[in-house]
Amino acid sequence: MRTMSKYPSELETRHGLPEDLKILIAKYPREVWQGHENLGQVAQFWLQRHDMFREMGGILTGAISDWREDRTDAMEFAGFFMPRLNWFLGNLDGHHNIEDHHYFPVFRNAEQRLARGFDILDGDHDIIHSALEANANAANGFAAAIKKGGDALKFAGDSYQKENERLITMLMRHLEDEEDLIIPVILDQSESKLGIS
Repeated sequence: MRTMSKYPSELETRHGLPEDLKILIAKYPREVWQGHENLGQVAQFWLQRHDMFREMGGILTGAISDWREDRTDAMEFAGFFMPRLNWFLGNLDGHHNIEDHHYFPVFRNAEQRLARGFDILDGDHDIIHSALEANANAANGFAAAIKKGGDALKFAGDSYQKENERLITMLMRHLEDEEDLIIPVILDQSESKLGIS
């Protein structure tokens, strides 16, 4: 199993795509996406999945905050949180596998000027996968500490909160950069020309 470094990854410190990878986002800024004729069903579904991950990340973060601020007790929190976390982690991992094995190769071949961008996104997926594993381990530690209570529960809660914040921060950066790279390719070439419709 891969472990997360104690040092911030490039994904944690990045503030967007490098300038040389903004070729198409400059031509197709976010403001034109929704009305563009080439924003097909695949792209719309893909953006909806990303929005769903953003929403669920917010729900999980809010639930942690509620528990830490004593607005919910540990058992109630675990009952709400654990099934949603499992769903979130599983769906995110599956989503990344589809991108890695199907969509990224298509986009890389279609727009070779952005090949380095897809290498960055592939690397992000590796970093996020490690963060998913660390998140799941911290969540399991929290679940086990519920029975112990006291300092063990507080320590496990602190540990989980840190892992969650790290994962969500990286995920939000990755989703935005991924959209800024891929959606303009789709708008420029169309889903049918790319063979993804």
